[in-house]
Amino acid sequence: MSQKDPCQKQACAIQKCLQANKYTESRCEEVIRAMRRCCETHSGVDSVCCSGFSKEHKTPEGKNRSLL
Repeated sequence: MSQKDPCQKQACAIQKCLQANKYTESRCEEVIRAMRRCCETHSGVDSVCCSGFSKEHKTPEGKNRSLL
């Protein structure tokens, strides 16, 4: 039996928020931050939900940059 992804709850919250807000990311910043915190907490755990979050980070200017 496989274990539940530790950040699945936050990933679902992001999807729900985006759908409710017509995919306007700025309206879902708090749930996105919660997901990022979860992924940081569970780094090293095999998390499908965190696969994109651990590789990308926004700079203070709001631009994405790769952490690879």
